[in-house]
Order: sequence, then structure tokens, then C-alpha cells
Amino acid sequence: MTLGEFRLRPPANLGPADLLRPNPANNYLTLSLTQSWNESLFDAFLGADSCLIIHDTEEFGERIHRAAQKALPSWAGIDAAVSYGAPSPLGALFSKARGEAHQKEWMFAWRPTQSTLSLNPVFIQIGNIEGIAELRDKSIAASLLH
Repeated sequence: MTLGEFRLRPPANLGPADLLRPNPANNYLTLSLTQSWNESLFDAFLGADSCLIIHDTEEFGERIHRAAQKALPSWAGIDAAVSYGAPSPLGALFSKARGEAHQKEWMFAWRPTQSTLSLNPVFIQIGNIEGIAELRDKSIAASLLH
């Protein structure tokens, strides 16, 4: 919370072999969040025992993009809601199967403007986020949000 540190990485559903295929959806570093509470996501992300609740989403998004621009100066960034069961106008990266709609995902994504740039994960720091977000234990978050 004090550093506001986040990891940008290739899309979560890709394996190492996928990164070698010439698919434009593979050529991004991403940060994915859910837009609403869903306790079943703790089962999807084994080992997670808390959730980040963002109170000022505008400020959060601006800080994420500023930090990513510093860390990835030759990259283009975008963020939007993921489309479920229908293609997103933003392409395959922002499109998922209808069966995954419970995730209600908001995706931040950056793509290199030059094909020679590495797709290795990158850590960014957006500064202290205690004034715009809070970290809640799984059991506390469930009782407060239901």
C-alpha cells in the first residue's frame, strides 16, 4: 500500500509457447482487476487472501498510466472493461468467453511501439495508495460487501 507496487505482465491465460506465436493479443503487458466483489475469484487465484478495493478509480488509473509511461516510454497504453461473449472493439485482448463474465474485468494494457522490445514482466510503483484504496482480508471483505 505504501509503495503502490504492481506487476505488468503478459496476459494471464498465456503460456510460454503462446508468446512465440504471431498473435497481436500476445504482445502486451497487462494489469487486470475486477470491477466488483466476487468471492469465487479467491478460488481462481489460489493463495490470495485479501483484495484491493479502489475508492478513487480515476486517480488510480491516472497514476498507473503515469508510472507505466515512465517505466515503458516506448509503449502505448490503454484501459477498458473486458467484453464477454462478444468481440471487443479493442480486439482479442479485451474479449473473453461469456462463461468468464463473472470476472467483470477491467484491463490495463500496454503494447510496444517497436517489435524488438521485451515482453518481460515489469514492476511499477504509483506511490502510496492508502488515500485512494484499501486492502481487505478475504473474510472481512466478504462480510462488508454482501
